Amino acid sequence: MGFNPTPVITGTLVRLRPPSSDDVAILHALMADREVTVLTGSTHTSEPAGTNPWTVEELQQVYAGWAERSERHVWAIVDRAADAVVGEVLLTDLDEGNQSCGLRIWIAGATGRGLGTEATRLALGQAFETEGLHRVQLEEYAFNPRARRVYEKAGFVVEGTMREALLFDDAWVDAHLMAILAREWFEPPTAHRAWNPDMAETRKSQPSTNAGGDAIRAARAEGARPGQP
Repeated sequence: MGFNPTPVITGTLVRLRPPSSDDVAILHALMADREVTVLTGSTHTSEPAGTNPWTVEELQQVYAGWAERSERHVWAIVDRAADAVVGEVLLTDLDEGNQSCGLRIWIAGATGRGLGTEATRLALGQAFETEGLHRVQLEEYAFNPRARRVYEKAGFVVEGTMREALLFDDAWVDAHLMAILAREWFEPPTAHRAWNPDMAETRKSQPSTNAGGDAIRAARAEGARPGQP
Protein backbone atom coordinates (compact mmCIF):
# COMPACT_ATOMS: atom_id res chain seq x y z
CA MET A 1 0.00 0.00 0.00
CA GLY A 2 2.95 2.33 0.51
CA PHE A 3 3.34 5.47 2.56
CA ASN A 4 0.59 7.93 3.40
CA PRO A 5 0.54 11.12 1.28
CA THR A 6 3.58 13.28 2.03
CA PRO A 7 2.56 16.00 4.51
CA VAL A 8 3.92 19.42 5.34
CA ILE A 9 5.58 19.13 8.78
CA THR A 10 6.47 22.23 10.79
CA GLY A 11 9.10 22.32 13.50
CA THR A 12 10.69 25.13 15.48
CA LEU A 13 13.59 25.74 13.10
CA VAL A 14 12.53 24.11 9.85
CA ARG A 15 9.49 23.24 7.79
CA LEU A 16 9.42 20.11 5.64
CA ARG A 17 7.31 20.34 2.50
CA PRO A 18 6.95 18.37 -0.73
CA PRO A 19 9.21 20.17 -3.23
CA SER A 20 7.47 22.51 -5.65
CA SER A 21 8.85 23.17 -9.12
CA ASP A 22 10.46 26.36 -7.76
CA ASP A 23 11.94 24.41 -4.84
CA VAL A 24 13.54 21.93 -7.24
CA ALA A 25 15.23 24.78 -9.11
CA ILE A 26 16.75 25.93 -5.79
CA LEU A 27 17.78 22.38 -4.89
CA HIS A 28 19.46 22.09 -8.29
CA ALA A 29 21.67 25.08 -7.43
CA LEU A 30 22.38 23.81 -3.91
CA MET A 31 23.47 20.41 -5.25
CA ALA A 32 26.48 22.15 -6.81
CA ASP A 33 27.82 22.83 -3.29
CA ARG A 34 31.15 20.98 -3.18
CA GLU A 35 30.76 19.91 0.45
CA VAL A 36 27.39 18.33 -0.32
CA THR A 37 28.74 16.29 -3.22
CA VAL A 38 31.76 15.10 -1.23
CA LEU A 39 30.11 14.27 2.09
CA THR A 40 27.21 12.40 0.47
CA GLY A 41 29.60 10.22 -1.51
CA SER A 42 28.34 11.63 -4.81
CA THR A 43 31.85 12.14 -6.18
CA HIS A 44 35.13 10.24 -6.15
CA THR A 45 37.44 13.25 -6.09
CA SER A 46 37.97 16.47 -4.17
CA GLU A 47 38.67 18.28 -7.43
CA PRO A 48 35.99 20.82 -8.36
CA ALA A 49 33.28 19.36 -10.53
CA GLY A 50 32.56 20.58 -14.01
CA THR A 51 28.97 21.16 -15.00
CA ASN A 52 25.97 19.82 -13.11
CA PRO A 53 25.03 16.45 -14.67
CA TRP A 54 21.33 17.42 -14.43
CA THR A 55 19.53 20.35 -15.97
CA VAL A 56 16.82 22.01 -13.89
CA GLU A 57 14.18 20.58 -16.22
CA GLU A 58 15.55 17.04 -15.91
CA LEU A 59 15.63 17.31 -12.13
CA GLN A 60 12.06 18.61 -12.06
CA GLN A 61 10.99 15.53 -14.01
CA VAL A 62 12.76 13.29 -11.49
CA TYR A 63 11.00 14.94 -8.55
CA ALA A 64 7.65 14.83 -10.36
CA GLY A 65 8.10 11.08 -10.78
CA TRP A 66 9.00 10.68 -7.10
CA ALA A 67 5.86 12.55 -6.10
CA GLU A 68 3.74 9.86 -7.76
CA ARG A 69 5.47 6.95 -6.01
CA SER A 70 4.29 5.61 -2.66
CA GLU A 71 7.52 4.03 -1.40
CA ARG A 72 9.18 7.32 -0.47
CA HIS A 73 8.60 10.67 1.20
CA VAL A 74 10.57 13.56 -0.27
CA TRP A 75 10.72 16.93 1.49
CA ALA A 76 12.46 20.22 0.82
CA ILE A 77 13.93 21.56 4.07
CA VAL A 78 12.94 25.19 4.62
CA ASP A 79 14.88 27.33 7.09
CA ARG A 80 11.99 29.11 8.82
CA ALA A 81 14.12 32.07 9.99
CA ALA A 82 15.24 32.88 6.45
CA ASP A 83 12.20 31.38 4.65
CA ALA A 84 14.67 29.66 2.33
CA VAL A 85 15.12 26.13 1.01
CA VAL A 86 18.43 24.77 2.33
CA GLY A 87 18.35 21.06 1.47
CA GLU A 88 16.23 17.93 1.40
CA VAL A 89 15.37 14.89 3.51
CA LEU A 90 13.86 11.62 2.31
CA LEU A 91 12.32 8.50 3.74
CA THR A 92 12.97 6.00 0.97
CA ASP A 93 13.18 2.32 0.01
CA LEU A 94 10.09 1.33 2.00
CA ASP A 95 10.10 -2.37 2.91
CA GLU A 96 6.50 -3.01 3.97
CA GLY A 97 7.10 -6.64 4.86
CA ASN A 98 9.77 -5.68 7.40
CA GLN A 99 8.22 -2.31 8.33
CA SER A 100 11.44 -0.45 7.57
CA CYS A 101 12.85 2.24 5.31
CA GLY A 102 15.97 4.30 4.70
CA LEU A 103 16.67 7.96 5.45
CA ARG A 104 18.76 10.43 3.45
CA ILE A 105 19.40 14.09 4.21
CA TRP A 106 21.67 16.90 3.05
CA ILE A 107 21.86 20.61 3.79
CA ALA A 108 23.97 23.21 1.96
CA GLY A 109 25.37 26.37 3.50
CA ALA A 110 23.28 26.33 6.68
CA THR A 111 25.16 23.97 8.97
CA GLY A 112 25.89 24.36 12.67
CA ARG A 113 22.45 25.71 13.59
CA GLY A 114 20.55 22.51 14.36
CA LEU A 115 18.52 22.52 11.15
CA GLY A 116 19.67 19.05 10.10
CA THR A 117 19.05 17.60 13.56
CA GLU A 118 15.48 18.88 13.67
CA ALA A 119 14.76 17.86 10.06
CA THR A 120 15.97 14.34 10.86
CA ARG A 121 13.77 14.15 13.96
CA LEU A 122 10.71 15.42 12.09
CA ALA A 123 11.19 12.79 9.38
CA LEU A 124 11.60 10.09 12.04
CA GLY A 125 8.40 11.25 13.69
CA GLN A 126 6.59 10.67 10.41
CA ALA A 127 8.19 7.23 10.05
CA PHE A 128 7.38 5.95 13.53
CA GLU A 129 4.34 7.92 14.69
CA THR A 130 2.35 8.14 11.45
CA GLU A 131 3.61 5.30 9.26
CA GLY A 132 4.04 2.87 12.18
CA LEU A 133 7.42 1.60 10.98
CA HIS A 134 9.73 -0.57 13.08
CA ARG A 135 13.13 0.49 11.76
CA VAL A 136 14.82 3.36 9.91
CA GLN A 137 18.40 3.06 8.70
CA LEU A 138 21.04 5.08 6.89
CA GLU A 139 24.70 5.06 5.87
CA GLU A 140 27.32 7.70 6.67
CA TYR A 141 30.92 7.92 5.55
CA ALA A 142 33.82 7.90 8.00
CA PHE A 143 35.04 11.30 6.77
CA ASN A 144 31.76 12.94 7.87
CA PRO A 145 31.78 12.90 11.71
CA ARG A 146 29.51 15.94 11.80
CA ALA A 147 26.71 13.95 10.17
CA ARG A 148 27.27 11.09 12.60
CA ARG A 149 26.77 13.47 15.55
CA VAL A 150 23.50 14.69 14.02
CA TYR A 151 22.23 11.14 13.59
CA GLU A 152 23.27 10.13 17.10
CA LYS A 153 21.40 13.14 18.54
CA ALA A 154 18.31 11.88 16.73
CA GLY A 155 18.68 8.42 18.31
CA PHE A 156 20.56 6.45 15.63
CA VAL A 157 23.17 3.92 16.75
CA VAL A 158 26.05 2.44 14.76
CA GLU A 159 25.35 -1.19 13.87
CA GLY A 160 28.37 -1.99 11.77
CA THR A 161 31.03 -0.83 9.33
CA MET A 162 31.13 -1.46 5.62
CA ARG A 163 34.87 -1.45 5.08
CA GLU A 164 36.34 0.48 2.16
CA ALA A 165 32.93 1.17 0.66
CA LEU A 166 33.84 4.39 -1.18
CA LEU A 167 36.84 5.19 -3.34
CA PHE A 168 37.70 8.86 -2.82
CA ASP A 169 40.88 10.60 -4.01
CA ASP A 170 42.45 7.18 -4.66
CA ALA A 171 41.89 6.08 -1.05
CA TRP A 172 39.24 3.80 0.41
CA VAL A 173 36.73 5.20 2.92
CA ASP A 174 34.62 3.15 5.33
CA ALA A 175 30.86 3.62 5.59
CA HIS A 176 28.93 3.11 8.82
CA LEU A 177 25.48 1.53 8.95
CA MET A 178 23.28 3.32 11.52
CA ALA A 179 19.69 2.63 12.52
CA ILE A 180 16.99 3.47 15.04
CA LEU A 181 14.14 1.19 16.11
CA ALA A 182 10.59 2.16 17.03
CA ARG A 183 11.02 1.18 20.68
CA GLU A 184 14.11 3.42 20.88
CA TRP A 185 12.06 6.31 19.54
CA PHE A 186 9.08 5.86 21.86
CA GLU A 187 10.69 4.70 25.11
CA PRO A 188 12.45 7.02 27.61
CA PRO A 189 14.67 8.90 27.32
CA THR A 190 12.72 10.72 24.59
CA ALA A 191 14.92 13.80 24.20
CA HIS A 192 15.48 12.95 20.53
CA ARG A 193 11.81 13.37 19.67
CA ALA A 194 10.64 16.62 18.05
CA TRP A 195 6.98 16.99 18.99
CA ASN A 196 4.99 20.13 18.23
CA PRO A 197 1.28 20.99 17.87
CA ASP A 198 1.47 21.47 14.10
CA MET A 199 2.79 17.94 13.69
CA ALA A 200 0.10 16.63 16.01
CA GLU A 201 -2.65 18.09 13.88
CA THR A 202 -1.01 16.80 10.69
CA ARG A 203 -0.81 13.27 12.03
CA LYS A 204 -4.32 13.22 13.47
CA SER A 205 -5.64 13.91 9.97
CA GLN A 206 -3.72 10.97 8.47
CA PRO A 207 -4.93 7.45 9.31
CA SER A 208 -2.15 4.89 9.29
CA THR A 209 -2.03 2.35 6.47
CA ASN A 210 0.37 0.10 8.39
CA ALA A 211 -1.43 -2.67 10.28
CA GLY A 212 1.77 -3.78 11.98
CA GLY A 213 2.34 -0.27 13.28
CA ASP A 214 -1.24 -0.13 14.57
CA ALA A 215 -0.64 -3.34 16.51
CA ILE A 216 2.54 -1.90 18.04
CA ARG A 217 0.74 1.24 19.19
CA ALA A 218 -2.15 -0.81 20.60
CA ALA A 219 0.29 -2.90 22.60
CA ARG A 220 1.89 0.21 24.04
CA ALA A 221 -1.52 1.59 25.01
CA GLU A 222 -2.15 -1.58 27.02
CA GLY A 223 1.23 -1.24 28.74
CA ALA A 224 2.85 -4.22 26.99
CA ARG A 225 5.67 -4.53 24.50
CA PRO A 226 4.91 -5.97 21.05
CA GLY A 227 5.01 -9.74 21.30
CA GLN A 228 4.28 -9.79 25.03
CA PRO A 229 0.94 -10.71 26.62
